[in-house]
Amino acid sequence: MTPRKRLMGVGAAVLAGSLVLSACGGGGEDPAEGDSEAIITVGSGEPQNPLIPAMTNEVFGGLVVRNIFAGLVYYDENGAVQNEIAESIESEDNVTWTITIEDGWTFTDGTPVTAESFVKAWDWSAQLDNATNLSYFYEPFVGFSFEENTSLIDEGGLEVVSDTEFTATLKQPESDFPVRLGYAAFFPLPEAFYEDPEAFGENPVSNGPYTLTEWEHDSAITVEPNPDYAGDRVPQNGGVEFVAYTDEDSAYNDLLANNLDIVTNVPASAFSTFEEELGDRAVNQPAAVTQVINVPEYVEDFQGEAGVLRRKAISMAIDREGITSTVYDGARTPASDFTNPVINGWSDDIPGSEVLEYNPEEAAALWQEAEEMDPLGDDYTLFIASNADSDHQSWIDPACNTIREALEIECEFDQYPVFDEFLEARDAREIKGLFRGGWQADYPAMSNFLGPIYGTGAGSNDMDYSSEEFDAKMAEGNAAETPEEATELYKEAQEILFQDMPGIPLWYYNVTAGYAETVDNVAFGWDSDPILTEVTKSE
Repeated sequence: MTPRKRLMGVGAAVLAGSLVLSACGGGGEDPAEGDSEAIITVGSGEPQNPLIPAMTNEVFGGLVVRNIFAGLVYYDENGAVQNEIAESIESEDNVTWTITIEDGWTFTDGTPVTAESFVKAWDWSAQLDNATNLSYFYEPFVGFSFEENTSLIDEGGLEVVSDTEFTATLKQPESDFPVRLGYAAFFPLPEAFYEDPEAFGENPVSNGPYTLTEWEHDSAITVEPNPDYAGDRVPQNGGVEFVAYTDEDSAYNDLLANNLDIVTNVPASAFSTFEEELGDRAVNQPAAVTQVINVPEYVEDFQGEAGVLRRKAISMAIDREGITSTVYDGARTPASDFTNPVINGWSDDIPGSEVLEYNPEEAAALWQEAEEMDPLGDDYTLFIASNADSDHQSWIDPACNTIREALEIECEFDQYPVFDEFLEARDAREIKGLFRGGWQADYPAMSNFLGPIYGTGAGSNDMDYSSEEFDAKMAEGNAAETPEEATELYKEAQEILFQDMPGIPLWYYNVTAGYAETVDNVAFGWDSDPILTEVTKSE
């Protein structure tokens, strides 16, 4: 994805990640040499929710939504912000933002993309009655409320000025506001959406590089190039088929046989061999993805002072170095904070982060201290929940082994057959122990690894964690005048997380992916996603 448009005038790349990720092209052919009608196949899975942008906060649906919709801006391969529909995003005080869009954009039903397309979509997505997963991202806007249903339009948070201009007014200065606007929460919607949101979610009217042609549930989603797309991410292929797999080994074997073009996640069983097997077609590069074990606040075993001691004991009982070297062959890096090294401002010396170091003796002492306060008994079993259609058992089993050895308790993998069943149990607050959590950055900023996960009422705060001190520190960081000041405040926010341990950071991901001999010009971006519009295929 080559940058072509100018950056925005105010705060364009504030806090954006600076680490440049290498492109992994296959053979270096000019895109014109591929078959522009060929369909690219990608290993994927069944989305949890309808394909409505503000409802989509998981990887399978997210990859589709980001390719069929276009927003004000997009993130290029290196995480830099590039204008897409936006002509300019400007502010004199970082509170009131004037957004001007390019004229001439249309949705796939032929209706125009106007300022109202954004304002009305954002207002709908923010209203509590609509129960969107991404409503938290509107919390900074004037008029947003967690307590009652309100309209950002009625309360002054959003205003249409003309067909090509609107304003967004925030509760306080937010210097990185433009950086967020490439995320799905801020995509526009056509009038057709409001007529029947349920039908729209099954067959979206969109405005991005691709348009959906078929969704065969639990099997595949197919998209084709949108002939009316007016931006820079023009597809160099005839479309994409997102194939739903329930087993990553099967997807990888299909790749080796050239029956699948791209896998976005090499299974653990192939970590030691995939680079040799795929050669130049293997992808192994840092990405803005972090894995944790989350601690539900509703599970009594982890409440109160004894519960915090248990959280820290479990963290110190996990041998991250051993697991990342043996299970992942070095394709994961033990975590030392709650964010990610790909993002500007990352630090490995946050006070309190010593609880992420493997220390079985201290872990045992903390567990025993908790037992003296609130005993669970000698027959206690710790459950770690996740889906079984990915390779999470490969790390949960050895993690349980070191937990058993250090704490002298039982530990088991609480497995759900497929990803969406796991998510449904998580969202229904039915998890009986801890649960696996993974975070792929929505936009390239430290705040994105903190507020959306641990902020009170946040859309991805699946643990129900709430800390007034953490929320206040995040608000202070978001209002910082400089990236340097914001970074220090986000570090202080992490100190609070290390005190409370609502999640137990495990490791940072590399993109470990690959592609078949059938395709060229394959690159993976800063966020671990393949840049599908650039892929070419010869048939």
